[in-house]
Amino acid sequence: MRGRRSVRPRTSPREPGTVTVEQGPGPEKFFRRVLEKLPLPVRGLRSRLVVAFVLVAMASALSAGAVAFREARNGVLQQSQDSVIRQFRASVDAVAADISPGPDPAYTRKVLQTGVQQVLSANQSQGWRVLATYGSVRAYAPRAEFDKLSPELRRSVDTKRAAVFQRVNAGGRPYLVVGMPVTYGGVGSTGSSLSGVVMYLVVPQNTEQAYVEAMVSAIERATLVALVLAVVLALLAASGVLRPVRALRRATRRMAEGHLDVRLVVDGSDELADLSRSFNHMAAALELSVAELRRLEARARRFVADVSHELRTPLAAMSAVTDVLDENARHLNRDTGEALRLISDGTNRLSVLVNDLMEISRFDAGAAELSLDEIDLAEFVQYTLAARGWQGRVETRLPGPGVLRTRVDPRRLDVVVANLVGNALRHGAPPVRLTLGVRQERADVAWAVIEVTDNGPGIAEDAMPHIFERFYKAGTTRTRSESSGLGLAITAENVQLHSGRISAANRPGGGAAFTVELPLHRDSATAGHDSTGGAR
Repeated sequence: MRGRRSVRPRTSPREPGTVTVEQGPGPEKFFRRVLEKLPLPVRGLRSRLVVAFVLVAMASALSAGAVAFREARNGVLQQSQDSVIRQFRASVDAVAADISPGPDPAYTRKVLQTGVQQVLSANQSQGWRVLATYGSVRAYAPRAEFDKLSPELRRSVDTKRAAVFQRVNAGGRPYLVVGMPVTYGGVGSTGSSLSGVVMYLVVPQNTEQAYVEAMVSAIERATLVALVLAVVLALLAASGVLRPVRALRRATRRMAEGHLDVRLVVDGSDELADLSRSFNHMAAALELSVAELRRLEARARRFVADVSHELRTPLAAMSAVTDVLDENARHLNRDTGEALRLISDGTNRLSVLVNDLMEISRFDAGAAELSLDEIDLAEFVQYTLAARGWQGRVETRLPGPGVLRTRVDPRRLDVVVANLVGNALRHGAPPVRLTLGVRQERADVAWAVIEVTDNGPGIAEDAMPHIFERFYKAGTTRTRSESSGLGLAITAENVQLHSGRISAANRPGGGAAFTVELPLHRDSATAGHDSTGGAR
C-alpha cells in the first residue's frame, strides 16, 4: 500500500506588540525647563536645529530600519522554513511506503532507522538531525541530540495531521524544529489515518542568523550615515537661517550705537526677507523721526539761547533802575514801596532765570569750558558759605587748612556748593550739614567728596529718578517757589564737566543727602582715606 502523507506547513505568526506611551502633564513646560537649565551656547538656534534634525533623522532611520528588518527577517525565515519543510516532506514521502512498523520493537526500530538514514542521506549537506518515533521505539541519525523537542511540539504532532514547526534558541544559536506525522490512506478512499510514525527534524539556522546579523549591521550603518547627513543638513540650514539673523543683530547693535542709517540687504522672498524689509522700513522711519526730533531740539535750544541773550540787555537796564529806586524806597509811601519791592524781586528772579538759561544753552552747545585753578577746598567752601551769609545756618565738617587741595573751576564749584546748600536750606529742615572728605578708590585714584544733608521730609520716591532734570520740581509745594527748577540740573552739568559724579538719596533717619565726588589727583590728596576735620 502506497502511503500518502499530508503536510500542512504554517507561516510564521507575527506577534504584534502594543506599546502604550503615557504623556505627562505639561510636556511643553517640561522641555522649556530643560532648555532653561542648559548652557547658553546649547540653547542657541544652531544647536536646536541640529538637535531637531538629528532626532528626526534618528526616528526616521530607526522606524524605517525596524520595519525593513522585520519584513526582511520574516521573509528570510519564512523562505528558509518553507524550503526546509518542502524538502523534508519530499524526503519523507520517498521513504514512507517502506516504513511499515510491526509488533516486534526490534524490527520496528530497524525499519525506522532505515527510513531515517534514507532521509538523512538525501540531505547530507543541510546539517539535519532526523528522529523517527513509533510509540516508544526511537530511531535517529546522526546522533541522539533532540533535547530541543518541546512537550508542546510533541503534543501538537500527536493530535494533528499537519506538519508542525517551532523555532528555538539553544546556546545562543537558532534552530528550526519540525514535527511531521506520517498518515496513510487507501487507494480511492476519501480519508486518511495516522500511522503512528512521527518524523522529527532539527535544522540549525546559522545561515539565516548570519543574514539577520548582516541586516542589523546594514541598518546600523545606514542610521549612522543618516545621522551624519542630518547634522550636515542641519548645519547648512542653520547657516542659511542664522546669516540674516546675525546681520539683523549687527544692524541693531549699530543702531543702538547711534548709526541710524544702517540697512539690511534683502535677499529672497521668505519670512526672513520680510523681516529684513520690515527692519529697513523701521530704521528709515526711526531715522526720520530722530532727525526731526533733533531738528526741533536744536531749534528749541537756539530759541532759548536767543531769547535769553535778547533779554539780558533790558534786564540789565531794569536791574539798574530798580537798584536806584531801592535806594530811594524809604522816601516813598508804604504802598509805593511795597510795589517797588515786588518789582525788584521779580526783576532779580528773572535775571537769575535768564542767567540759568544762558548757562544751560552753553552746556547744550558744548561751549562750556573749565578754568582750572588749584585751591584749598575747605577754605573755598567756607568762603562760599560766608559770601551768602550761611555760616551760622550750616554745620560743617571740613579737613584742616591746606590738607585737601585740588584743581577745579572755582566759579563752577561755587555754583555747585551754593545750589546744594541753598536747596537744603529752602526745602529741608535744620540742621543742614556739609561734610568734605576724601575717598580712596585705588592706589592711584582718589575722590574729593562733598556731602550736603538736612533733616527735612526727604525726596519722594517717584521724584528721585527726575531730581536732576531741567525745570523739574519735586512736589506741588515747590512749583510756586522762587527756584526755576534749573539749579540741580546746572549742578549736575558742572559736576560732570569736572568728570565727577553726583547722587541723591534719602537718609535712613530722615532728610535728603546730596553727594558730589570730584576726581582728586594723588598729590592733591595729602589727607588720609576719608579724612575729615572736626565740626566748625
